[in-house]
Amino acid sequence: MVRLVPYNLLPPTGPNFHQEISSQLPHFPSVNFRTVSNASRPNAPYINMFRRVSPRAARLMRGGACHEMRAPFATSRCGLNANVSTTTSDLGQPALASASSGKPSSSCRPLQEATYRQLPSTMQKMSLMGKVVIVTGGARGLGYNMAEACVEAGAKAIIILDTNTALGEAAVKALLEATNNSVAVAFYNVDVRSEEDINRSMDELTAAHGVPDVLINSAGIADSNMPAETYDTKLFSRLIDINLNGSFLMAQALGKRLIEAKKPGSIVFIASMSGGIVNYPQEQSCYNASKAGVIMLGKSLAAEWAKFGIRVNMISPGYMDTALNNVPALDAQKKIWKALTPQSRLGAVHDLNGLAVLLASDSSAFMTGSNIIIDGGYTLY
Repeated sequence: MVRLVPYNLLPPTGPNFHQEISSQLPHFPSVNFRTVSNASRPNAPYINMFRRVSPRAARLMRGGACHEMRAPFATSRCGLNANVSTTTSDLGQPALASASSGKPSSSCRPLQEATYRQLPSTMQKMSLMGKVVIVTGGARGLGYNMAEACVEAGAKAIIILDTNTALGEAAVKALLEATNNSVAVAFYNVDVRSEEDINRSMDELTAAHGVPDVLINSAGIADSNMPAETYDTKLFSRLIDINLNGSFLMAQALGKRLIEAKKPGSIVFIASMSGGIVNYPQEQSCYNASKAGVIMLGKSLAAEWAKFGIRVNMISPGYMDTALNNVPALDAQKKIWKALTPQSRLGAVHDLNGLAVLLASDSSAFMTGSNIIIDGGYTLY
């Protein structure tokens, strides 16, 4: 059942908010507010006074809140790189750049051994002192920010796996400069769909640094605003290969090395709130399915590998305010997203850092198979 709800029931964010939204919507060709009869048609005419919502959202709006607008409107056709979606603006996904130029920069300061020794035992367990950390998709955006956080938490080595050599090398340079070369940082050009790439890099980095302690799997892409009935099966296969199969291959490569070495470890999958909800209004069934698969993969591996001391947990971000979305064309939508989030904001690029460090560290030693949603409260409604 679909209901049409007047815009004046949306939570106001300013005296001219609804007029501003209505005036700007025609500039976005993939934005369609539709009647019940043509709700499934991608080229439906605009209806500026109404918005299609679920019965649940209608009930919430009567109480003064609406939380159904879960995604941007810009149509996306993603690139092939493991963590690159060149035109997507899905705020729930790993970002593409940590700065508008796309070149990583860093002001992180590594945790020093002397400082670590002075910390209370609880704080020591929250550190990554002496650990080797792999970050896939770590050349930019959220992945790069989490790599910085691991440096600040005391990691002795950061290994970035990405398909973008230029940004990967720039990330290494930025981290080395920020840490005054006190932390080992390396980059490997790896396509997470390739077992050959993964095993080659794992063999090399293990020879250099020992079997890694932590894997933060941040590589992923998003296909959005693609109706299921016309979605190219080749795109579907590519998306599953990167988001789901790539996550498995990376976890398998580290897992078997940890098991052989009889060493405990922590694997953190960056999933998405889309793995537990159906995003609205954009159509992205295959993407949602891929992230749901990542969550269940993580739970299954957690159960299988607990006996080896290997923990597997998931982070499911909500809408993140990344550099990719800092463009005037998205200003109207961002007003809506903020209005529909209890904290009235989008996630900052550093908002995943503390959670990533927690799951990677020994302070979460009794935690495995958990999927933690970090979305400003968006999925509460």
